[in-house]
Amino acid sequence: MGILVLFGTSLLIFTIARVVPGDVATIALGARATEAAKEALRMEMNLYDPFPVQYVKWLTSAVTGNFGNSFVTKRPVAMDVAQFLPATLELIIMAGVFMVIGTFILGLLAGKYKNTWVDGLIRVLSYIGVALPAFVIGILLLLLFGYKLQAIPVLGRLSTTLVAPKTVTGFFVLDALLAGDFTVAWDAFLHLLLPALALAVPPMVQDARILRSSLVDNSAKEYMAVSTGHGLPPNLLIRKYLLKPSATSAITTMGMDFASLMGNAFLVERIFNWPGISRYGINAMLFKDLNAICAVVLIIGITFFVVNLVVDLIVAALDPRMRKGGSK
Repeated sequence: MGILVLFGTSLLIFTIARVVPGDVATIALGARATEAAKEALRMEMNLYDPFPVQYVKWLTSAVTGNFGNSFVTKRPVAMDVAQFLPATLELIIMAGVFMVIGTFILGLLAGKYKNTWVDGLIRVLSYIGVALPAFVIGILLLLLFGYKLQAIPVLGRLSTTLVAPKTVTGFFVLDALLAGDFTVAWDAFLHLLLPALALAVPPMVQDARILRSSLVDNSAKEYMAVSTGHGLPPNLLIRKYLLKPSATSAITTMGMDFASLMGNAFLVERIFNWPGISRYGINAMLFKDLNAICAVVLIIGITFFVVNLVVDLIVAALDPRMRKGGSK
């Protein structure tokens, strides 16, 4: 089913890229481009072929990693993706770590101390998370820590006085640690902190409420009453018998939220001048770089597919009922 979704995504984004008003070659090269240059681009993009033939040729090339050339950078889109994607992956992985840790801490506190001031405070935070999108939180963090307190660097991936580590994974923090350069690793982590928090906070507080609701619902079930009647300590009950069945719904939601982080990073990367694939994508949209747009949207679709598969496996491992239901 995931493969069918990816196929539908590729067909949709290719169709949109081809039916935009105006001549594609003129949009890509500009009105001042020579007619010879426009004609060469039309031939390169197979614009004179029937639409199904265009799509098949494009999809065949895309499967092999060839998305054509960017109209803005004048380089192969695959080369741009290889340059910018690691920065976004590093950002969303860090945001995902913050999201998971924060969700379980806040959710457990709200579930354990339900209907108290702790639960009420977390509820207020969840309302704020719903009301404020990631880019607004990013602006607030930038103004507070970057300009008011000047405590944390806010722009780019690394201070201009430092040299980027040798590329191994493309993740500055990890590459610097592998090289033994702890100064660069710490500086890269500080640059990563605020944009990752901006992405993590909205889904974190919402997922915490989902976890809290599951904890409260499961705590009222008979098996919990029996376990409590046997005199088991409350912390052991929560950790061993309550958390595991209660976490499945929150993990499912967190998985989808994690996949959404790449899309949500568009404006956050723009705000923090983060050189990632999302900022590359928004620049492609602004300059109508159709080949780059198709590549970025397809990468986001692949991210959803992979994350959804991993979440299904995790939920099946946590809940035996899912495994039995899937085998019927």
